[in-house]
Amino acid sequence: MIKEGFNLSKIKNLFLCLLAGSIALILTGQPVKASQQYVHSPTPTLFFHGYNSGAHAEQYMINGIKKAGVSKTVITAEVAANGKVTLQGRIPAGAANPLVMVNFVNSRNTDYPLQGQWVKNVIVKLQEQYHFKKINIEAHSMGNMAVMYYLLANAQNKKLPQVQKQVAMAGTFDGAIGWNEPENLTVDKKTGKPSAENDAFKKLLPLRQTYPRQVKVLNIYGDIGGGNDSQVSNRSCQTLRYLINGRAKSYREVKVTGKNASHELLHHNPAVNKLLIQFFWAK
Repeated sequence: MIKEGFNLSKIKNLFLCLLAGSIALILTGQPVKASQQYVHSPTPTLFFHGYNSGAHAEQYMINGIKKAGVSKTVITAEVAANGKVTLQGRIPAGAANPLVMVNFVNSRNTDYPLQGQWVKNVIVKLQEQYHFKKINIEAHSMGNMAVMYYLLANAQNKKLPQVQKQVAMAGTFDGAIGWNEPENLTVDKKTGKPSAENDAFKKLLPLRQTYPRQVKVLNIYGDIGGGNDSQVSNRSCQTLRYLINGRAKSYREVKVTGKNASHELLHHNPAVNKLLIQFFWAK
């Protein structure tokens, strides 16, 4: 189950889309192809896994995206422990909405600035080989910290491909339960400001002045009851709003409940797949 505010414009848009699809069916006798519902863009979308995980954690999302007709092109970026990136597979010229599954071989590393450099290494490798000028990013769990530390160091670097859309899923921005989340953490609902900040969060505060203004952000977190997904509190996830500080082109939070809302299953959730597809590629 997905919970967010009532939006009349979304209902109107849904009605218009259904009407258009019905008209197309009447005129042609055939349903509208799935691929016609989505943008066809050369911009790649990069997927980053979390702690003690790997690219396999991204497979359910990738399969759902392919099945929906969004993309046919998937490659893997293998990041060795020394940071060297090897691309496995090929993105053909003219490929629509290519997908890049990133795999950190040393997935237990918690040196966030180093992880941020690994993210940069992947982006630079893709840029060198395919000359991309724009990218989208999805990250799960601690993978979000790698992405945020990449942005901390490179948010204003115009020589790199510019991030257009960012999905944060189960982000450990102000820590994880039982590890580095501040005790009795509370969050201002309007600003996202936390009542206490761990060291990793404090180091990200310069992003409040540098976060790229062109980025659209979707912040997804799960709630299995008690305001957490079993490993990360919703409050820690919500502190992303404070780091972005109103600079993003758009910012939206979505809480997912019910089946597959737990931390390790959030990226194996068909409702989340629909959110990703709609956010990244809907026309």
